[in-house]
Amino acid sequence: MSVAPKRRLRTLLATAAACIAGAAGVVALPALDGAAVAQTACGANSPHATVTGSSGAYVTKEGSTTVYSGGDYRAAVQAGVDTISSGQRVAVMASGNIGASTITIQSGKTFEGCGMITVGNRSGRGAIEAINTTNVNIAYLKMSGNPYFGLRFSGTNGLELGDIDLTLSGGLGIRFDRDAAWNYDVTMNDVYVSGAGSHAVETWNIDGFNITRVTARNVGQSGLLIQNSRNGWVGTVDGDNVAAGTGYATFRMANTNGKTSSGGYATNIWVDNVISRGGGRGVFCVSQSGGVVIKNVDLANNGNNAILIENCYNVSIRGGTVNGGGEVRLAARTEFANNEDVWITLRVDNTSVRESPCGENTNWTITGNASVNVC
Repeated sequence: MSVAPKRRLRTLLATAAACIAGAAGVVALPALDGAAVAQTACGANSPHATVTGSSGAYVTKEGSTTVYSGGDYRAAVQAGVDTISSGQRVAVMASGNIGASTITIQSGKTFEGCGMITVGNRSGRGAIEAINTTNVNIAYLKMSGNPYFGLRFSGTNGLELGDIDLTLSGGLGIRFDRDAAWNYDVTMNDVYVSGAGSHAVETWNIDGFNITRVTARNVGQSGLLIQNSRNGWVGTVDGDNVAAGTGYATFRMANTNGKTSSGGYATNIWVDNVISRGGGRGVFCVSQSGGVVIKNVDLANNGNNAILIENCYNVSIRGGTVNGGGEVRLAARTEFANNEDVWITLRVDNTSVRESPCGENTNWTITGNASVNVC
């Protein structure tokens, strides 16, 4: 089975589970025969604008009015975005190549990239951007190529990312800028990134996020890297051959991630599941981050630490398994305060568990055949 059908099945099953848990005990399961799909198909239900055609001959229409006709794919796509108003939707049905350029999405608009958008590398910029916007929705996107950033965001409020498929040959997948305005109420549904030379998803400065799933395959650095963000939930981070030979991880928290607006580390980030196979680290918390509960991990044969917690505060890993690969480690750098308030409950086999130096209020519950050297 190809990647796309697997991802659509996950969406159907998640929708079914949500229906079972519906109000007042009502159960309303969708049909799983292909006739009833949980999410409206890309480009369905009469979008306000469409981009159609093929190489050298693209047509952009708003309703029955042609707003672009010609051979420039990027211009055709941007014309479709620009012609709609807030609250409206553009569907890019055509495939094409925008080169080393950028598509900009303004506030209130919904973008559906149904065709394959091939991109080039524009230094410091995203192939698709939404900067200082409210209620932008990228409901679907298929992207290939080697971008600097596939998607780039900052200063957003109410940003929604739906079914995002980035099959890359380098670059960074999704980036929220570091030295820029904060983002509020970010939603990501199902993000798949393969082949990125850097991170699959890198976030900075988000207050309020819900990330259902990030799947990373053959990615050079992190699968999901969350930095200086707070008040969020992550469903599943799933990495295979992520961060090989680096200090990154399938799931990494860094740079005061989870630090609340009042300066403490009360629990404000919840992660349901981290899956990691091979590559580099599985889970990594570093540089004064914390305030997090990870309910379950499933880590095997990671080439660096399976888990590394370094200068983090109020971190709880409540269950799961580690099998082989690098050790489970609590460590500390001298420039930051040592680990404090850490709870680790795991089955660990065929690798080791070590704490050095001793943290403050560290709590271990380890089963399996691991060698254990903790305080």
